[in-house]
Amino acid sequence: MKPYEKIIVALDVKMEKEALALVKKLKGKAGVFKIGKELFTACGPAIVKKIQKLGGKVFLDLKFHDIPNTVAKAVAQASKLGVYMMTVHTSGGFEMMQAAVKAAKENSQKGKEPIILGVTVLTSLDDKALKEIGFKYNPAQMVLRLAKLAKKAGVRGIVSSPKEVKILRKSLGKEMFLVTPGIRPLWAAAGDQKRIMTPKDAVRAGADYMVIGRPITAHKNPAEAADLIVGEI
Repeated sequence: MKPYEKIIVALDVKMEKEALALVKKLKGKAGVFKIGKELFTACGPAIVKKIQKLGGKVFLDLKFHDIPNTVAKAVAQASKLGVYMMTVHTSGGFEMMQAAVKAAKENSQKGKEPIILGVTVLTSLDDKALKEIGFKYNPAQMVLRLAKLAKKAGVRGIVSSPKEVKILRKSLGKEMFLVTPGIRPLWAAAGDQKRIMTPKDAVRAGADYMVIGRPITAHKNPAEAADLIVGEI
């Protein structure tokens, strides 16, 4: 995989025009484009097709979390859109994740099965925040517990803080994709992310993909920012 292909650009914008402009500027500078809740709610499934038409791979990050049947139906529809990746919450449990994997396989387009990624612990949550909502494990323990359950269910990749990548790679092996938000270049502000790492250190730890938003999308020259990150990698 080339260094730029490891970059997933988070299109955390609310307008189709903004999203498509970023894709045009960053095509060939990033490997995948992430559509989250804001953009998908504003533009609907059509935005997926428009990004694909521009040549961009789509990571649909809606973090499905519901009863198995409901999640399976949502995954089936996302698979029919031809997305490259999508997310489910591992805290939805083994049966829910297993149903998502099955739906992705059965509804893949042109033989290309979308990669189901399990979201473990959000990067905005630290040890104190987990305790506040009733979890007895620290972030690293919680991530590992959920990741092992996801692998058992057939999930092909894990989304976690870069701080947990090294232990996940050691525990899960080379076959699992590791996708890390919370990536901040040395020259970028941390924002609301708490468990962060530089692109260079994330790759060294074993990350396959890095989700990067504001350091690229809020930069005065997004393409230049992407090139700087490739340089760090």
